[in-house]
Amino acid sequence: MSAAGTQVEVKRVYEKPALSDGTRVLVDRLWPRGLSKDRAEIDAWLRELAPSDLLRTWFHSYPSEWSSFRRRYLKELSRPEATGALDELYRLAHGEKQLTLLFASRNEQHNNAVVLKDLLNGMRKPPTGTGPAGTRALRHRQAKGMSRR
Repeated sequence: MSAAGTQVEVKRVYEKPALSDGTRVLVDRLWPRGLSKDRAEIDAWLRELAPSDLLRTWFHSYPSEWSSFRRRYLKELSRPEATGALDELYRLAHGEKQLTLLFASRNEQHNNAVVLKDLLNGMRKPPTGTGPAGTRALRHRQAKGMSRR
């Protein structure tokens, strides 16, 4: 259960919707192939929360690199285009008793929805680039003449 008291679940979007799903949020960038919007019964589509195409294709090539995928995906969630969608996800979670994160991947244990569920449950927050570690990294980049990407 998340800090806001919301029960968060993950589910393949192709599974039949259930009343117990609560608010259903699709967290993939592309609409699921072969699924009509009526049949999906989605309350929100937060495509900006999906991993970049580069990260997604890399992970499909190296599925054993789950921890590396998680780390890189959490870093991507600190991008400006993702932070607004992440705020919306937290807002949706705060107002509901049940939130179901929907994904299309065949890998039910290792996908971006699982990472987002952990975030909502308070297990890991995306890096912000602030705090002591972020300040040290910025100073190091500046000393080497590197810009922040």
